[in-house]
Amino acid sequence: MRAIWKGAVSFGLVNVPVRLFAATEEHDIRFHQVHREDGGRIRYKRTCSICGNEVGYDDIAKGYETSDGQLVILTDEDLDKLPVATGHEIDVVEFVPSEQVDPILFAKSYYLEPDTRAAKPYALLREALVETDRMAIVKIALRQKETLAVLRVRDKAILLQTMLWPDEVRAPDFASLDADVELRPQELRMAASLIESMAADFAPEQFTDDYQAAVRELIDAKLERGESAQLETTEEKPTARKGGEVIDLLTALQRSVDRARGGTVDTSADEAESAPPAEKAMAGKVAPRKAPAKKAASKKTATKTAAKKATTAKAAKKPAEKSA
Repeated sequence: MRAIWKGAVSFGLVNVPVRLFAATEEHDIRFHQVHREDGGRIRYKRTCSICGNEVGYDDIAKGYETSDGQLVILTDEDLDKLPVATGHEIDVVEFVPSEQVDPILFAKSYYLEPDTRAAKPYALLREALVETDRMAIVKIALRQKETLAVLRVRDKAILLQTMLWPDEVRAPDFASLDADVELRPQELRMAASLIESMAADFAPEQFTDDYQAAVRELIDAKLERGESAQLETTEEKPTARKGGEVIDLLTALQRSVDRARGGTVDTSADEAESAPPAEKAMAGKVAPRKAPAKKAASKKTATKTAAKKATTAKAAKKPAEKSA
């Protein structure tokens, strides 16, 4: 996993440096829209509904439509003037009983990994939450936007779950819920009996996505029968560093290793200059390929030295001829 945020949990005078990792991932099968006849990808152009011209990204602004149909255009300059939350601190506001937090408020889940120096305060916060059966209500700035969240314990990790704001939860406004319904006692007993007969301990690993499995089997069967087309490719421009230097294969491999190990990849020029030992060792193996150029340079230097000696000897010979 790769950390998406780095900061610290702050409660009281205790400060716990942590890194934030996504706790969930989706495995949905994604499809491209293609031309049924030849398999070509369907492309969409950004066109203006008024003039009909295709519009580039640089000419696109954000527009807000009011309830009465008016359009307010917001430029990049307008958005730059707005206050932006950029803090790197998870500020604990209060600790509340776990049963008081409605799960409907939960949005995305993240694991908090403690810094190596913060193992003890991290464990202290984790065990205190378990002992008191409470959740920490916190505020955190993610992607320049302040978000309400909770800290709760899952196994040995502290889980941060972002929350919806209260006004983002809709009320169940259905007229049918207000209708008077008469339930007989025997019906309630029978329903309760049915629930008890189907009662079990929840084990999520026993459930599978049958639709996704069927789609994968369908795709594999078509591949085995040769019912596939060559995916069209578009020429991609090489990724460049600052200063116009193109990233070489060695750097790309090193970054891939860092990402696989869950480290943070720094693409700044200064970090690129100071390559890790493994990269230096590999670079040393590639260096001998430049030997022919060095040899040619030495040969050129030797030629210049020989020409210089010949000129010196000729100059010394002329005074000797005059004296004779």
